[in-house]
Amino acid sequence: MKYETNIGLEAHLQLSTKSKAFCSCSTEFGNAPNTQACPVCLGLPGSLPVLNREVPASAIKVALALNCTIADRMKFDRKNYYYPDLPKNFQISQYDKPLARNGFLEIQAEKVVKKIRIKRVHLEEDAGKLFHKEGYSLIDYNRAGTPLLEIVTEPDISSPEEAYTYLTFLKSLLRYLDVSDCNMEEGSLRCDANISLKKKEASGLGIKTELKNMNSFKGVRNALDYEVKRQSAILEEGAEIIQETRLWDADKGLTTSMRSKEEAHDYRYFPEPDLTPFVIDKEVSERIKTDIPELPRAREVRFVSQYHIPEYDASVLTQEKKTADFFEKAVEIYNNPKTISNWIMSDISAVLNERGISIDKVRLSAANLAKMARMLDEGAISTKIAKAILIDMIDKGEAPDVLVREKGLSQISDAGELEGMIALVLKENEKTVKDYKSGKKNALTFLVGQVMKASRGKANPKMVNEILKSKLK
Repeated sequence: MKYETNIGLEAHLQLSTKSKAFCSCSTEFGNAPNTQACPVCLGLPGSLPVLNREVPASAIKVALALNCTIADRMKFDRKNYYYPDLPKNFQISQYDKPLARNGFLEIQAEKVVKKIRIKRVHLEEDAGKLFHKEGYSLIDYNRAGTPLLEIVTEPDISSPEEAYTYLTFLKSLLRYLDVSDCNMEEGSLRCDANISLKKKEASGLGIKTELKNMNSFKGVRNALDYEVKRQSAILEEGAEIIQETRLWDADKGLTTSMRSKEEAHDYRYFPEPDLTPFVIDKEVSERIKTDIPELPRAREVRFVSQYHIPEYDASVLTQEKKTADFFEKAVEIYNNPKTISNWIMSDISAVLNERGISIDKVRLSAANLAKMARMLDEGAISTKIAKAILIDMIDKGEAPDVLVREKGLSQISDAGELEGMIALVLKENEKTVKDYKSGKKNALTFLVGQVMKASRGKANPKMVNEILKSKLK
């Protein structure tokens, strides 16, 4: 491709405080419309905003984790525009003196580590929500005043796939910090994108297009994919890109023009007169810094070196803090990291994904998973038996040895009993025996399968293999 793509992302994160940014209204999701709005939310005459102290504390934690420089002083501004879901006709935001600047987030794609620069991190309040009906619209102001943190990158992202990777890494980091549930379905994490294309030999950046209305990471990637193709076609024709805001239509798989792109002066920013500038105490920042846990990227590197598991395993296990914690608890009890990793990443993850829940929402304990891994390694149960008891371990919290005993699933490891089964299988499958002896080594797999079938999956597969090979000589 002869065009270079430059993408910048603006992530809007809802901070998980119990009350709103500037009043005591609840931020709980799903309540009846307009039951969580007060004179401050609605900007009624005489009402005055008061900053919720939990909001800057959470914001500073995020900014520090993103390697940003925290400002000595920050102030709030009024961002003026009219839209029906904005009851005050302005949004309290931050303009020239944001909370933090100049950070970065490391991402890894296909073993290549890249730093995405963070331009700024600033606080603002959310607007309400519009519900469009046929012929009219309804407004719910419950979200108005909800605390948001906007994380703005430099245009360092080179492709739609890289944008997807950045968002995945960012979400993982934010969930580790426990500042938001990052639930895109409930609006806790939203993202806008700016994209421009230019010829590779050209200096500077191309004319940018802003993309909105993307409600998933895949939606961001798909919208950017479409824009790359659309803008490439325009440039190929010798025409110019128009600076504008476009909406992503997921059903049609295309973007449509919404309005010409506003500049900062269009919003007529001026200092919020009802909120004084805030001094950010360095001692407070240092105290918050000590509360930051080991972050996913550092934990991934440690997992590889400490537990000697593949990089892929480490990256999957550390995406969610609760999964990484579960893994470490299990390995502490039984030191076989690879076996435990395999079970978490395969069968357990399949159940969690199917149910749409995290590992802390099931009754499976790290101790019971460790015990099952030990029983497998010691030959007390087979993989088939382990799979058969896993659901009960997940749903009922039962120990694997108890389930094996209750269900009569103990593995047969008695050589005499196995030899009797194997002798019968060899007698009933004389043609397969001849095939093996004539060089068809895959015949052994069939014979092992027949023994396992005869034992209803209870035979020790390792012993079955060894005895069969001995008999077939």
